[in-house]
Amino acid sequence: MPGFEYRSSESWRGIPLVHVAFGSREGGRYHAARARGVIAVGDTAVGVVAVGVVAVGVIAVAPVALGLVAVGVVALGLVSAGVVAAGLITAGVVAVGVRVVGVVAIRLGLGG
Repeated sequence: MPGFEYRSSESWRGIPLVHVAFGSREGGRYHAARARGVIAVGDTAVGVVAVGVVAVGVIAVAPVALGLVAVGVVALGLVSAGVVAAGLITAGVVAVGVRVVGVVAIRLGLGG
């Protein structure tokens, strides 16, 4: 089964404004694709706004998310929300951070 890719013709500093990329299944195995753009959507997404299975960006939404604002099952960011969340301001079942809300909330102190 072939994968899918869309890359906008408009770009910013050589990075496409929108990049959507999903992998393909070959020989019984799935080969993940990487999307890189200002807005990135795909298996692995890297961009200012990133949405995917694994997402890295300023705003990241994915089961595994890393960003300034991260939302996912496992989320790491300045502001994060997820089942397991870590960052400065966090919310989750297991939350680690300075300002935390969660069933298991681990509050980290900043000096003194």
